[in-house]
Amino acid sequence: MHLSSPTPFPHNRPRRLRRDAFTRNLVRENRLSAHDFIYPVFVHEGSARSEAVPSMPGVDRLSLDLLLPVAEQCAQLEIPFLALFPAIDPTLKTPDGKEALNPDGLIPRVVRALKQEFPQLGVMTDVALDPYTSHGQDGILDASGYIINDETVEVLVGQALAHAAAGVDMVAPSDMMDGRIGAIREALEAHGHIHTRIMAYSAKYASAFYGPFRDAVGTRGALGKADKNVYQMDPANTDEALREVALDLAEGADMVMVKPGMPYLDVVRRVKDEFGVPTFAYQVSGEYAMLKAASANGWLDHDQVMMESLLAFKRAGADGILTYFALDAARKLRG
Repeated sequence: MHLSSPTPFPHNRPRRLRRDAFTRNLVRENRLSAHDFIYPVFVHEGSARSEAVPSMPGVDRLSLDLLLPVAEQCAQLEIPFLALFPAIDPTLKTPDGKEALNPDGLIPRVVRALKQEFPQLGVMTDVALDPYTSHGQDGILDASGYIINDETVEVLVGQALAHAAAGVDMVAPSDMMDGRIGAIREALEAHGHIHTRIMAYSAKYASAFYGPFRDAVGTRGALGKADKNVYQMDPANTDEALREVALDLAEGADMVMVKPGMPYLDVVRRVKDEFGVPTFAYQVSGEYAMLKAASANGWLDHDQVMMESLLAFKRAGADGILTYFALDAARKLRG
């Protein structure tokens, strides 16, 4: 039977397969699991320090000692990966973001501690300069304020090597500089880090949905009214996303990502259909904040929209989702 000529009613009654829960469970096409989640967390210096992110209810910046119990929860819930994002001391931020290269900086120290305490938990790090630059951009600026590509890539390579030396399982370049995946892969190989995975932010759009994230890592004020349109992708384009993915795979990426998530599910589907590689999507801070705000106002059912939104990623073809809902969703799935 072809979809264009189905058996007509009444011989075919699709509602028969929706009549009861056990039949719906039997024929369900997509399923969520805790194994689908990567949990993004924000880390800062100090001890016993927890700072709420007002634009992301339920999300806090944590010092390492408070992050360790969160990592333990992830391990217990069988969430496979944590993704680390730093909130750097403003006094360490410089125009060239050189603190990103510090082998004893915040992120390398957190990586070492997490891998020592929870070797069974995957750790992923962001490779980008915006948390470290005084201007909030993802790269080095020239005299006109334009982000210089090749010089930025050199710094990103050093940052990735520092994370790999600390024992990270996966680096995730989110900067959208040209050629950075190939440069990082070559450097990792040259330094013996042959097992370090690369998840490329291949289709990262210049989106307005990132605002709360910039609050969390402390870059909104530095960035001001500037934008990232000269390196992040135009939200109007999807063919371009396929070209970006193809380039990153050719340069050595193990996995690719589409960011943001729900507004770009069509891109997720195109990438998965075209390449058939491990494809991830990031349910970004703005998506999370919207659902939280609507739920807090009683306009939406929190748990239902949380689970429905995550299932949408799987339906679109994503193999996994970076989501701030990871802990809550994993608990919900455990029942």
